Amino acid sequence: MTIRPTRNVQFSTILTNVVEPGLDDPDVMVATIRRLAESGPGPAIVVTCVDWHVRALSEHRARLEDLVVVPYTSVDLLDRVMDKQRFSELCAEVGVPHPRTATRLGGEQVGDLDLQFPVIAKPGDNVAWHHTQFSGKRKVHLLTDRSQLQWLLSAAGDAGYGGVFIVQEYVPGDDSQMRIMTTYSDRAGEVQMAWGGQVLLEEHTPGTLGNPAAILTRALPQVEADARRLVEHLGWTGFANFDIKVDPRTGVGYFFELNPRTGRSNYYLTASGINPAAFWVGEHLEGGVYPVVEPMSVLYRIVPSFLLDQYVTSPADRAAVKMVRKVVHPLKYDRDRSPKRDVWVRAAELNQVRKFAQHYPQAAEAASA
Repeated sequence: MTIRPTRNVQFSTILTNVVEPGLDDPDVMVATIRRLAESGPGPAIVVTCVDWHVRALSEHRARLEDLVVVPYTSVDLLDRVMDKQRFSELCAEVGVPHPRTATRLGGEQVGDLDLQFPVIAKPGDNVAWHHTQFSGKRKVHLLTDRSQLQWLLSAAGDAGYGGVFIVQEYVPGDDSQMRIMTTYSDRAGEVQMAWGGQVLLEEHTPGTLGNPAAILTRALPQVEADARRLVEHLGWTGFANFDIKVDPRTGVGYFFELNPRTGRSNYYLTASGINPAAFWVGEHLEGGVYPVVEPMSVLYRIVPSFLLDQYVTSPADRAAVKMVRKVVHPLKYDRDRSPKRDVWVRAAELNQVRKFAQHYPQAAEAASA
């Protein structure tokens, strides 16, 4: 179910593609889910990778739960972690590393700012940001001086976003310093699964900035321990997905945010031997029976291998990539084959070359220097 057709789903031979342009309207969302659940052959669970749909599903749970399972935590807890300012305070409460942070509102002046540039600025209200449009808008903004931060605040305010911006000191390092971690907590708040990996390369187009383009999955002891401490402190239930960056100067992993759902790149879990669906089903349909697996190290990628060769320049990272035995692409599935879909998947993968050349050329230039 989607707001607009996407070709990887549109051309699928194993999925029923339901396009509903009004899905951002809670009433339309509820009606559509109920209609699909009533026509289905068995129990239904509704899941999403979009923050504002997670919150809408939780908020309207009572209108759905007679027909479908809504596997998300309470609205109050969602609001606590989805508000990036409150997440910063949470990290301080439990002693989890977090970048030095300040807040500003869309439309206001920078004023006194006790942070060192460059800084990262991101919206505190993802739902409002989703509906805000202006030239130069990005998912996350890297700003080198006060004038650039002032431009962002003014442009966002003029476009109608008066919400909070989270402004954080930039943790140095390229994409390969990023880490991803996903946990699953049962209804008692006990962590049943935690697994992550090193992000080797991220996407850099404005609308997808920061989404992993390649992940080498592996154990991350400090990151996993901190993630467990956060979700246990919160009494979290279900999946939580974390973005972390390791400071190359100290080796410390700084947590940026908690996403209240599986991520867009969650196939890295399945490829490692951890199927998210098995946890949803085990929790909600099988009375708390969870799979016990020993995850394996895999290379997840949505870019051609030669693009990784070009952008991954660390000798240690390049050696680790060569050692991995399993390489996966989330859209390449032998049981979902059609000529149109195969052509689109291959074209989309090759199109990453153009996207990186246009939006992230400096790494390529550094590699060839």
